[in-house]
Amino acid sequence: MPCLPRKDLGLLVLRVGTGGVLFAHGAQKLFGWFGGAGLDRTAQAMEAMGFHPGRQSALAAGLGEAGGGVLLALGVATPAAGAAAAGAMAGAVAVHRPAGFFAQSGGYEYPAYLGYVAAGLGLAGPGVFSFDHISGNCLNRPGMVVLAFGAAAAAAAAVVSKREAAVAAAQLAKDEAERGQGRQEPDGTAGSA
Repeated sequence: MPCLPRKDLGLLVLRVGTGGVLFAHGAQKLFGWFGGAGLDRTAQAMEAMGFHPGRQSALAAGLGEAGGGVLLALGVATPAAGAAAAGAMAGAVAVHRPAGFFAQSGGYEYPAYLGYVAAGLGLAGPGVFSFDHISGNCLNRPGMVVLAFGAAAAAAAAVVSKREAAVAAAQLAKDEAERGQGRQEPDGTAGSA
């Protein structure tokens, strides 16, 4: 009796499970499926979280998650799929980072886990039960790994950095407004500085 390719079966299970979760997460943003907000409300939420412009940010996050998830599940362009999903999750980690690690307190545990698994699959490759394998791994070559992860890391760093600057600027404006309100005279007029 031939031995089952356990490693390839394990990769298949990880790809389908992780890809399915990522697809559902992205479909919530893009289409409002599975109880999600849909693109317009997600765009508003992205703006409120410091991602500007909100609509393009929501579209990019949704496509990175849903598109990356479908490609991971199928094992198509696995390095690009893993990198895209990991990059999208980097933005989610940035949003949840102030709450600490654990998800029960609003932390980044869940998006970090999805990002790490997606990245790991992109680096490991899809195994033999995949469209990449059927196609002779034409989209699963070492150069694709370097290109995909380099581009995703650069894009994620730029997006997160821009968001962090927007959040800091909004906090500064809020602090200055509160200090300005604190200098009012009892009759409601502004005090002198």
